[in-house]
Amino acid sequence: MDGIMSKGSLASLATVATVLQFLTGTVICNRYIRKKSTGDTSAFPFISGFLSCFMWLKYGVLTEESTLILVNFIGSALFFSYTVVFFIFCVNKREVIRQMMVISCIILSATLYTLFETDDEKSIRVIGLLCCCLAVLFFASPLTMLAHVIRTQNTDSLPFPIIVASFFVCLLWTAYGVLIGDRFIQIPNLLGGILAGIQLTLYVIYPKKKASFSGGPRYSPLVSENPIL
Repeated sequence: MDGIMSKGSLASLATVATVLQFLTGTVICNRYIRKKSTGDTSAFPFISGFLSCFMWLKYGVLTEESTLILVNFIGSALFFSYTVVFFIFCVNKREVIRQMMVISCIILSATLYTLFETDDEKSIRVIGLLCCCLAVLFFASPLTMLAHVIRTQNTDSLPFPIIVASFFVCLLWTAYGVLIGDRFIQIPNLLGGILAGIQLTLYVIYPKKKASFSGGPRYSPLVSENPIL
């Protein structure tokens, strides 16, 4: 009974924390709506977020894991809505369509594979591996900017609230993966937690400087707003 309760409590915490992280996209979309423009930003964070959530949703269906199904169903709906808002207010609609066609091909290929693969265990391994690869790619991309932070000894590019949120969300999903014995959940979230921890360590080593009245350079955040799950 205690094991069931601990699993349920951890699942609830992970779900709530992840959905709250997903909802940060509403702030960005609200800005687009107010300005009637997306400026020079890219739709890729929203589109990649939709792809990640959809693939984890498919993995949850294959493994019959209700927590994964719930959180990624919500995530898929939210990121698709964000992409629609971006498309409405962006100038380069052709680029958004191109990106959507690419992820649609990935989703279609994965769906057809699971439909025609008769070995359920093999389907779970293949889709789980695909989800892990996508997660590792998303987490690896910010590493290219860590050298810049170390070289300049400037952590103005570190979005502290996002990093802290990502750190705890990844820890919750890692713990949940350990609890249910699923390595495909454990590994990418552990890597994400380590990356977030590295960035928090840099924030301690190079404290964020106080903003001057004249302003300063603006940098892109190191952590993507897209979570693993």
